[in-house]
Amino acid sequence: MGGVSSIKQGQHTNENGAYSGISRRFSRNGSSKCMGASFFDNKEQMAICPSLMELCTHIICEKIDQYDTFSMLPRDISQQIFDQLVYSKRLNETYLEAFRGCALEDIELGEYPGVDDSWMDVISSQGSSLLSADISNSNVTDNGLFHIKNCDNIQDLNFNFCAQISDIGLDIISGLSNLTTLSLKRNNITTNGMSVLSSLVNLLNLDLERCPLIHGGLVHLKGLSKLEVLNINCCNCITDDDMEPISELKNLKELQVSSSKVTDHGVTFLKGLYKLAMLNMERCPVTAACLDALSDIVTLLYLNLSRSNLTDTGCHKFSRLKALRVLNLGFNDISDAVLVHLKGLNNLESLNLDSCRIRDNGLVNLAGLHHLKCLELSDTEVGSNGLFHLSGLMNLQILNLSFTVITDGGLPNLSGLSALRSLNLDVRHITDAGLSTLTSLTGLTHLDLFCARITDAGTNSLRNFTKLQSLEICGGGITDAGVRNIKDLRSLALLNLSQNKQITNASLKSITGLTKLVSLNLSSSQVTGEGLQHLKPLKKLKSLSLESTNVTPNDIKQLQESDLPNLVTFRPE
Repeated sequence: MGGVSSIKQGQHTNENGAYSGISRRFSRNGSSKCMGASFFDNKEQMAICPSLMELCTHIICEKIDQYDTFSMLPRDISQQIFDQLVYSKRLNETYLEAFRGCALEDIELGEYPGVDDSWMDVISSQGSSLLSADISNSNVTDNGLFHIKNCDNIQDLNFNFCAQISDIGLDIISGLSNLTTLSLKRNNITTNGMSVLSSLVNLLNLDLERCPLIHGGLVHLKGLSKLEVLNINCCNCITDDDMEPISELKNLKELQVSSSKVTDHGVTFLKGLYKLAMLNMERCPVTAACLDALSDIVTLLYLNLSRSNLTDTGCHKFSRLKALRVLNLGFNDISDAVLVHLKGLNNLESLNLDSCRIRDNGLVNLAGLHHLKCLELSDTEVGSNGLFHLSGLMNLQILNLSFTVITDGGLPNLSGLSALRSLNLDVRHITDAGLSTLTSLTGLTHLDLFCARITDAGTNSLRNFTKLQSLEICGGGITDAGVRNIKDLRSLALLNLSQNKQITNASLKSITGLTKLVSLNLSSSQVTGEGLQHLKPLKKLKSLSLESTNVTPNDIKQLQESDLPNLVTFRPE
């Protein structure tokens, strides 16, 4: 979190525009990459008796230097050993040799250090048994891919961020006709190299995100009739001409084309994709005219038009997208006039209106959206009166009102939202009195009160929020007495009390019992190195921020080495 609470939390999404169409898959035979973390590294679970396979795997990994080969073991055991070595970062080129010819099904080495061409011979020795390989962010080159052509049953390949793989290397995989998933994120593939893809007739998922040289190459996808997911996010070379071949992909269900040059004309080529359920066009220069084509796609469930060129003009066709569940219109020049056309979207579960010209009166159009679970109203002109129109949204779980003009007077209107789990009130107008009106929201799991004027008296209202997992109060009015009021919130995993300058070591003693804490921020307080002894019981702590205090980097490092081995991020460092 750094020195202060995150500002505009909802703005920072992943590269896929808050939705990922292609997910990484774990081992097909049921092995667990996290087995070491969930059993052997978690002291709270040591009383659970391990299975025989888990016990054998752990012992073998501990004595890995004694073994030259695992080829005589059953494949599932070899796979468990391999996965555990990868998870614990103990696999190296020497140990890798013991897995030659073990018929492993999954080689998951994404972002693993040291992977290069010398590893590929053992990987390819798995032969027709190999079903999945991830060597993303490695130093593997075209030469290293040569042997993998013998793994003719492989279905999933991940070459993300492999800067040394070019069109030559991809030509090697042209014969792998069983491929269903291919990920080439931020790769140097060119228009010519795309021709290789035309032979992968069983491809279901293709990820070409941030590939800057593929303009004109999508024509080679026309024959991939089974393709369901295509990600060409952040390929600024993509234009309307590239959209025409996509019109041939009649089974396409998910298309990501954010941050491209596609305009309303390019969207017209999507009109016949009647199975399309997800479309991400964030940062594309489209207007409401694109709805002429999209409104005919009755299967559309997810639509992201954030940061495009939308205005109120032409938005009436939103009313035809009856199946929509997720709609992102954030950072567009639209007003309450657009909300009139959303009130009939009764299946809507998530709506993002961040930084739009939305006022109190416009929210009346959302009152009937009873399936709504997530509503983003950050940086709008919504005030206390507008919250009255939301009071009947009984399924609402996440509400962001940061940087609005909500005051204490509006908070009672939220008291009936029994399903609310996350509430972001990054506004300076909220005081202790306003916080007390939220006491009926005992199901809250996330509460952000950054910049709110909360004092020790206000923290009394938090005692009943026993389900809170994340709490941020950074307004500066909390002392050690206020921290004592939250010492029994045992579900807390994240606690941010930065900028409260009156907090001392006494507060560290108070939170000793919050053993589920993963992240703690007490920056700009009076905490000292001597007080760190109270943090020793917080064995799950991974992030600790104590900037602008009297704590030194050496103080934290000593705590890490002696008592908190899981602490991986700390400031000062």
